[in-house]
Amino acid sequence: MTAQFPYPYTRADAEAWVASVVQDAPPKSYAIEVGGAFAGSVGAYPQTGEHRGSAIFGYWLGRPFWGRGIATDAALTLARYALTEGGLRRLEATVFAPNAVSARVLEKAGFTFEARLRESYVERDGSVCDGLLYSRLASDPEP
Repeated sequence: MTAQFPYPYTRADAEAWVASVVQDAPPKSYAIEVGGAFAGSVGAYPQTGEHRGSAIFGYWLGRPFWGRGIATDAALTLARYALTEGGLRRLEATVFAPNAVSARVLEKAGFTFEARLRESYVERDGSVCDGLLYSRLASDPEP
């Protein structure tokens, strides 16, 4: 999980996030709800300038919801929407190389591995690791 994401994640953090995303039109982030509970978030953040038509894609899911296909379903749903209704041609996502589960979520959501970004992340414990860059294009076949 990126260091930009507060840890531990408090109720105040959640309230600040909700306050920030309700201002976006069209929305860039979406809550993941499971059985009436807030489980996480998925988002696509459009780029500008020479990167217009592309977006940075990301998601997170609370630990109690892991291992049930929820992250894959949310990633697949938003990717489909963003590349059709959202008018984007490219989504790109990076994951910490040791996080094989997150990389697998992207692969199951139709993303393709593009590059290893050597020593691009500093983990919360201070260790350095590679990043893995994935993309999904509007022209890619549907998974």
